Amino acid sequence: TETQTAPHELLSEREFQVMLALAKGRGISHIANELNLSVKTISTYRSRVLEKMKIDKNADISLYAMRNGLIE
Repeated sequence: TETQTAPHELLSEREFQVMLALAKGRGISHIANELNLSVKTISTYRSRVLEKMKIDKNADISLYAMRNGLIE
């Protein structure tokens, strides 16, 4: 049997960090400040997260994170 890899397991460490912050409802500029990165960089991470996880919007990230026990 093939082991199914969870979508979030395909993310890099940084992408995962950004994904969790988005899941908690943090804005891009807030995340950028927290991680000492530019807003543009965070936007790029966000795009990669959405693409890799085949998700359209931040609300779906939150839903996914809750369903998978990544956030409370």
